[in-house]
Amino acid sequence: MTQPNHRVLFLTTGLNRGGAEMQVFHLATGLQSRGWNVKVVAMLSGGSMAGEFQEADITPHELGMRRGVPDPRAILRLRKIIREFHPEIVHSHMVHANLLARLTRLVCPMPALVNTAHSITEGGRWTEIAYRLTDWLSDMTTIICVAGAQRYLQNGSVSKERLRVVVNGLPVDSFRPNQACRLATRKRLGIQEEFAWLAVGRLDSPKDYPNLINAVARIPSRRFLFLIAGDGPMRLQIEKLAAERKVLDRVRFLGIRKDIPELMAAADGYVMSSAWEGLPMVLLEAAASGLPIVATNVGGNGEVVRDGLSGFLVPPSDSESLAKALQRMENTPLGARNAMGMVGREYVIRNYSLSLVLDEWESIYHSLIPKSKELSRAQGSC
Repeated sequence: MTQPNHRVLFLTTGLNRGGAEMQVFHLATGLQSRGWNVKVVAMLSGGSMAGEFQEADITPHELGMRRGVPDPRAILRLRKIIREFHPEIVHSHMVHANLLARLTRLVCPMPALVNTAHSITEGGRWTEIAYRLTDWLSDMTTIICVAGAQRYLQNGSVSKERLRVVVNGLPVDSFRPNQACRLATRKRLGIQEEFAWLAVGRLDSPKDYPNLINAVARIPSRRFLFLIAGDGPMRLQIEKLAAERKVLDRVRFLGIRKDIPELMAAADGYVMSSAWEGLPMVLLEAAASGLPIVATNVGGNGEVVRDGLSGFLVPPSDSESLAKALQRMENTPLGARNAMGMVGREYVIRNYSLSLVLDEWESIYHSLIPKSKELSRAQGSC
């Protein structure tokens, strides 16, 4: 008799496009292709990635919560989904989903619960306290970078015996240097001889785009072009700052894009001006695309960008240092820049390939499944 597939339920805050959401997508589809029975549940309704999950034959379930509005009924809705699906592993992502999963475990025994934090900081002091008080409800908490693990241990949010670093995984074959794509995309965007920098991410506080705009204003050269792909609540503020600093001729706001691999291929370098980070997927994508990188040394950025080898690291919130690093990269000979890009690509392939990360997750899940079956027999169904 054929054994049933193992079942894993992913719980996430929402399905709007972002690094954490992309990682959930890669894990869900990757595990499904390996024979796992996968269910995805989102706390919030809608989301720009819902259609992509459906195209991958994974129909997301929604708990119908509204952003910023606590709703205890979500616990009952999640309990109902768990009762019907009987997952051996519940794996939540991001702080609100992590806390919801832990609270739901109080009224619905879960065979095994894994929580993943996607940022070096997921909130203020009250969040740290909530994590600490509910730590015992999780079998394992993972964090996507070493810097994040050190912070979580330092502030006592997670006990050492329950904490593990598991990095983000990237389907590296989707991102690679491509000369034909480069030429076609640059032509489509009207890029000629300019040195094209690319920045991708939500226009919100963590990415600190004002830092980038102020750095651009410090660069006298007009040979730079900065492409910013993304949208968010600070867009108007950032565009206004660009106008005030008189750099709109060198900065293009592209909005939300679905052609990120093509934009990576067209760019000459990647820039990340963040104030804080976890382990940004887009930085892995840029490195896999063979781009030399200039990034602020926050969160896991320094674990991806090898300073002086695959790019340059600068302090956060320091526009002068950022401007100098951007100019330094432009002035680096093309052959040396390409070599830096290849160093970054090879490093990502060796350490962040999705296949390697899926292997690690399967190993973790299988280590918990025997225990989960014992608990299921002892506790009964929820």
